[in-house]
Amino acid sequence: MISSLLLPIISGNREIVTILLLFFLVPSQGFLSKNTSPGCVSRRFETANDEIDKAKKIMYHQQSRKREAMRYQIIAAEANEPLARRLEEKFPDRFTFHSTEWNKFPDGTDNIEIGGFSPNNVISGEHVLFLATFHDNDVTLSQFQVMICLLQSFIESLTVVLPFSPVGTMERVIKEGQVATAATYAHMFSSLPSCGRPTRLMVYDLHTLQNRFYLHGNSIASLHSAIPLLKEKLKTSNVDCVAFPDDGAAKRFSAMFQDMDMEIIVCGKTRGEGDKRTVVIQDGDAKGRNIVIVDDLVQTGGTLFESGKVLKDAGAISVNAFVSHAVFPDNSWKRFNKGGDRECFDKFWVTNSIPTVTNKLPVEDGIFEVLDLMDLIINDLDHFST
Repeated sequence: MISSLLLPIISGNREIVTILLLFFLVPSQGFLSKNTSPGCVSRRFETANDEIDKAKKIMYHQQSRKREAMRYQIIAAEANEPLARRLEEKFPDRFTFHSTEWNKFPDGTDNIEIGGFSPNNVISGEHVLFLATFHDNDVTLSQFQVMICLLQSFIESLTVVLPFSPVGTMERVIKEGQVATAATYAHMFSSLPSCGRPTRLMVYDLHTLQNRFYLHGNSIASLHSAIPLLKEKLKTSNVDCVAFPDDGAAKRFSAMFQDMDMEIIVCGKTRGEGDKRTVVIQDGDAKGRNIVIVDDLVQTGGTLFESGKVLKDAGAISVNAFVSHAVFPDNSWKRFNKGGDRECFDKFWVTNSIPTVTNKLPVEDGIFEVLDLMDLIINDLDHFST
């Protein structure tokens, strides 16, 4: 009776069939009689829940296999071409990289030729992965032009991997006339042409999380985190404490370390004499601890440095730092390296989200270690979550 009624609905949908089988056809899970004891009812529902959990796992693995089999044509910004080549080298059955010529005409305007269209067009009708990097306004405009061209070329889908959003800190203004570039960039993404489905914009550790809602229409933010890369490092280190330079970072990241036996310390700024702000420990004890300070990005690193000093003064054995995005304007990283005036960290972990900066870091003879995002990007591309 049940199968005859539902067959037209579930035909061809193996996931729905699996769940229905669990509800109606699993032995001893049928309709309960009036003589069934409460204990028996409880055991039967527990068993049913176990079976449903198994079904969900089956469905997840089926979806995972489907996603992991998806092939992508890669177009990359010039700074991300090494990442594109490594993706193709590691997974040649999934990723094919097409080099793009990012040239200029004599008058300075773009003269771009996207790879994969000549001599044969292997881009149209395909899923395209675009590896972007917005490290300056010039390359940003060039990449928007490429994205528009791709979306007008009858592609199946466009996924943009922008590990670092450089306008994440400029999401509001305090006086009229200032430009909130986080909003204007979101408008540009939202105004991209449609290929029949929204453009997926993958961003790591976006500085201001509400910026995702600035996007609308033809682009949707897919937010991810690089914290799993740090956690893998911590498993083989002596670090037993995670510190945050302010309450905002603590609220954002502390939950990600709940599965690790880590002490948590929260620092923050207090107002002193003459409105001078100083960093203090607001919660936690640093004495005898091996600490890593965690934040989403570093620019000149003043607050990070002050936090490191306070923790050492409070008795920390060692202090390290991790940021997802090493912005370091004007080579400010030199101040943290050996011999610099802000030398206070035993180790400074960053990711390669801004390759134009991290390619310069002295990883051989300095305190810096660059964590590669590649495997994390592939996982998040397939599973939509970090």
